[in-house]
Amino acid sequence: MFAVTTTAPKTTIEQQVVRIISKRKAIKAVRLRRTASLSRDLRFDTVDLVDIILELERNFHILVPDEVPFYTVGDFVRYVSAHAA
Repeated sequence: MFAVTTTAPKTTIEQQVVRIISKRKAIKAVRLRRTASLSRDLRFDTVDLVDIILELERNFHILVPDEVPFYTVGDFVRYVSAHAA
């Protein structure tokens, strides 16, 4: 008999988060490093960040409070990994 797990592996979550971020500005996912600055390196503005957050909330069924700071791609990956069911 096999055990059934309900949580997705971290790599799958990371891949999904990177795909959502890359789709926002048509950036190839392979170019997104976890340390990439959202504003400086990727030129995302506040509207881009809000759209990414809304998409992450929909896809992962989580709620992201307004006061959570996101500065890098890794910040999104860490938050979603910690809060996704």
